[in-house]
Amino acid sequence: MPPERRRRMKLDRRTGAKPKRKPGMRPDWKAGAGPGGPPQKPAPSSQRKPPARPSAAAAAIAVAAAEEERRLRQRNRLRLEEDKPAVERCLEELVFGDVENDEDALLRRLRGPRVQEHEDSGDSEVENEAKGNFPPQKKPVWVDEEDEDEEMVDMMNNRFRKDMMKNASESKLSKDNLKKRLKEEFQHAMGGVPAWAETTKRKTSSDDESEEDEDDLLQRTGNFISTSTSLPRGILKNCQHANAERPTVARISSVQFHPGAQIVMVAGLDNAVSLFQVDGKTNPKIQSIYLERFPIFKACFSANGEEVLATSTHSKVLYVYDMLAGKLIPVHQVRGLKEKIVRSFEVSPDGSFLLINGIAGYLHLLAMKTKELIGSMKINGRVAASTFSSDSKKVYASSGDGEVYVWDVNSRKCLNRFVDEGSLYGLSIATSRNGQYVACGSNCGVVNIYNQDSCLQETNPKPIKAIMNLVTGVTSLTFNPTTEILAIASEKMKEAVRLVHLPSCTVFSNFPVIKNKNISHVHTMDFSPRSGYFALGNEKGKALMYRLHHYSDF
Repeated sequence: MPPERRRRMKLDRRTGAKPKRKPGMRPDWKAGAGPGGPPQKPAPSSQRKPPARPSAAAAAIAVAAAEEERRLRQRNRLRLEEDKPAVERCLEELVFGDVENDEDALLRRLRGPRVQEHEDSGDSEVENEAKGNFPPQKKPVWVDEEDEDEEMVDMMNNRFRKDMMKNASESKLSKDNLKKRLKEEFQHAMGGVPAWAETTKRKTSSDDESEEDEDDLLQRTGNFISTSTSLPRGILKNCQHANAERPTVARISSVQFHPGAQIVMVAGLDNAVSLFQVDGKTNPKIQSIYLERFPIFKACFSANGEEVLATSTHSKVLYVYDMLAGKLIPVHQVRGLKEKIVRSFEVSPDGSFLLINGIAGYLHLLAMKTKELIGSMKINGRVAASTFSSDSKKVYASSGDGEVYVWDVNSRKCLNRFVDEGSLYGLSIATSRNGQYVACGSNCGVVNIYNQDSCLQETNPKPIKAIMNLVTGVTSLTFNPTTEILAIASEKMKEAVRLVHLPSCTVFSNFPVIKNKNISHVHTMDFSPRSGYFALGNEKGKALMYRLHHYSDF
């Protein structure tokens, strides 16, 4: 080796510097060449050796370092907590909870609401426990005392709520109490909880079929609206007077709808019986029958509607008008009947019998076809009113001493005798078409509604309801054909007429309209065959008529 090169290498070793290489040169080991041999190719990746794993000592050192880092972080956080004011620490506890010793708990609280639970039977116990570890519900921080105060509702200044007051102390009710009162009024009007409101009803297979029908129903169009089967509390619409085309000033004594045709009959003290076509608008007159010197006390259709029967206030003659033949037939004398005056009478629903109220407590039963006497029945006192049962097998007679007698038509024997509760003098009596109710009106203005079965079995039956909305004697009682309304009236006082809703036995508050005062003294009332119309006659010669829109037909 030349002396210059040897000297340069010694100098480099002293200074610690590496010898300089020429540019573009690299050691042979980087090129993959062996010592003194040709360059070798790098080994494939499959033959390379994996990197050596860290030893257990290195892992322990890493764990210790992490623990030391966590300890230092905890110490720094505690120092910061000591420097915070008490108010700030209290607010953090309310928001994040007490997580001083567990930062992982705080992270779980922050992440918890965003995680959704999924039911999976294959999850492990640890996963299920982690899924169920949600933060507990917190109570509200702020509570307003005014929220707990009940808001009171004014009952006096609202015409709909005023009718629901039971006494003067209920001028204001809370919302909860008003809700309960509305629920009671609805159930009272419907006669109980309707089937669609029952929450305990279990679903059956028929319900599944109804759901399928509903799905099919929603795919079609059409008119599916119909009226309900029970009468809600509604308003009667005033129509044209029934006898508007034949006005009179004489008292109307009888108003009755024809059982089969859309016709109404009006009779009064002007000696005439008139028939009108009912359309609710003009009510054109069909015919008038004039009876000379015969002021009509009562007129009535026969059960089949082919005849009209009429009696006078001071005559024993019974007139029969044959509507098909147009002939007026007077019945001057009934064989076996010794009454001097024939006034009040009743026609049986099946059209077989005619019942005449006589004097001295006698009731005379006649055959409707021949007008001959079948037999007589005797009660104590005076006969105040009488009526047939809906099946025409029994007769109910109210006496002047407050008792009611029940007679069998076929045997003409007294089946029962009971006292009308609180009545001193009976004036009127009526039975419902469905055979459920018996209504008795007294001279003190009280109407007792009884169950018909109790009237046949008990001597002192308790009324279902006592209607006390009238203060004078009840002279007229009429049930509508569907037994949903009972009309009560007194001829002793103006505007003394009410409609009672059944089976709730509550009075319609919107009839009559007292401020109009167009009804006056009511002497007779009747409902049309399907309850679509209601008519009444007064002493001014007007046959007032009203439309009940709840019923779609005449």
